[in-house]
Amino acid sequence: MKWMQFFTPVFSITWEEAESMVAGNPGGDVLLLDVRQPNEYAGGHLPGAKLLPLGDLERRIPELAGDKPIIIY
Repeated sequence: MKWMQFFTPVFSITWEEAESMVAGNPGGDVLLLDVRQPNEYAGGHLPGAKLLPLGDLERRIPELAGDKPIIIY
């Protein structure tokens, strides 16, 4: 029933909230996850962001640290 995940509410934040979250967690305690395609990432990304294209997310989710907040963009 994977189709049901599309009806799960998503928590969104503004860029100001994201900036505050990163500033409040010095030392890289927030994972910035870029889900765009590699060519888009190569064209520019947030410093320290990890590339994990959206199409690969389900398969590669074990790579994500479960002990820190994740900001996905």
